[in-house]
Amino acid sequence: MAYEQYRRWIIQNFPDIGRGPVLDLVAGSFAGGTAVMFTYPLDLVRTKLAYQVVGSSKLNVKGLVHSEQVYKGIMHCFSKTYKEAGLRGLYRGVAPSLYGIFPYAGLKFYFYEEMKSHVPEEHKKDITVKLVCGSIAGLLGQTFTYPLDVVRRQMQVERLLSSNSGDMKGTVESLVMIVQRQGWKQLFSGLSINYLKVVPSVAIGFTVYDVMKSALRVPARDEAVIEVVTNKRNTHTSSLHS
Repeated sequence: MAYEQYRRWIIQNFPDIGRGPVLDLVAGSFAGGTAVMFTYPLDLVRTKLAYQVVGSSKLNVKGLVHSEQVYKGIMHCFSKTYKEAGLRGLYRGVAPSLYGIFPYAGLKFYFYEEMKSHVPEEHKKDITVKLVCGSIAGLLGQTFTYPLDVVRRQMQVERLLSSNSGDMKGTVESLVMIVQRQGWKQLFSGLSINYLKVVPSVAIGFTVYDVMKSALRVPARDEAVIEVVTNKRNTHTSSLHS
């Protein structure tokens, strides 16, 4: 929704920007950032709860946390995080998420629309073609931005390992620390497994979205924009004649 709205707004207010992949890159980037700002606290809670289950035994061995559960559930995690650090605590690690989602979402839409533009007209409605375009878009977008995703998760779980909020590092510091301590390869640790989730997810998402738009007879993006602009011009002309 955000992508379509940003795209329409850009075309209406900056008509000279043209209709091409650059437009999709900009609209996709802003749409991704908007989605993150609305949903990030949920992602933070998910990561904390997952890390609590996976990492609890390791943490107990190191004596970093007590044996009892830190968080009892989703709402408890929300309330405890808010009480400890306020709204800022719920958005801990949002900076690398935004750094990552802006290029990721932008590149995802960019690659998808760019590849579709090179597909022959008779094959553009082929579901297999859409899936292939979506898969490649997801793969490329994820590869370029994955290190920032690693940094984001590092920052999200840092609070569990640190008793002093002053010890917590920023985005750049966390990135440098990972490279120094574990090497640059750690920034791509888990990427191959992530492909198994992200690539089909992006491919299916783009494909279903296009198919549903076609089934619901939603006008093509440019057609809808042209219609809105034309109506505005007609209204303006009518008011002048009046």
